[in-house]
Amino acid sequence: MRVIVPKPTPTLYEWAGGHEALVKLLTIFYGHVLEDPLLEPVFRHMDPHHAEHVAVWLGEVFGGPAEYSASHGGHAHMIGRHLGRGITEQQRRRWVSLLLDAADEAGLPGDPEFRAAFAGYLEWGSRLAVIFSAPGAEPNLHEPVPKWDWPVPPWQPPSP
Repeated sequence: MRVIVPKPTPTLYEWAGGHEALVKLLTIFYGHVLEDPLLEPVFRHMDPHHAEHVAVWLGEVFGGPAEYSASHGGHAHMIGRHLGRGITEQQRRRWVSLLLDAADEAGLPGDPEFRAAFAGYLEWGSRLAVIFSAPGAEPNLHEPVPKWDWPVPPWQPPSP
């Protein structure tokens, strides 16, 4: 009798295409951000390596290597980048919209399960950014980097 061992479900990081795919996504995205009149003032003075740093963050959130925690200061550093910025709801919505468009442009997977997870994280994380950026906000800096996963496992054709 032949035993079929199911393949483990890939992480969102693996499904997206790994580090290179996330760098491509975020390079495209931040190029558009700098051309956007609503978002450009927020990002005008960003580090030239910002897209790469955010790719490392997103990679860790999506189940990739814990490099943001190891090399970039983890969750506390990410929260610190938002403190006092006063991000508006209009800016948050534009940020999410541009990032979803950049996902198409970068060729990220278009299957509903991945896009639901991706959009879910963008909505959740950007809403926290608005909260953390508000005047007088005092977020908990000791939380770990969040881990995001599939809302439902990705559909894959049955093995032959």
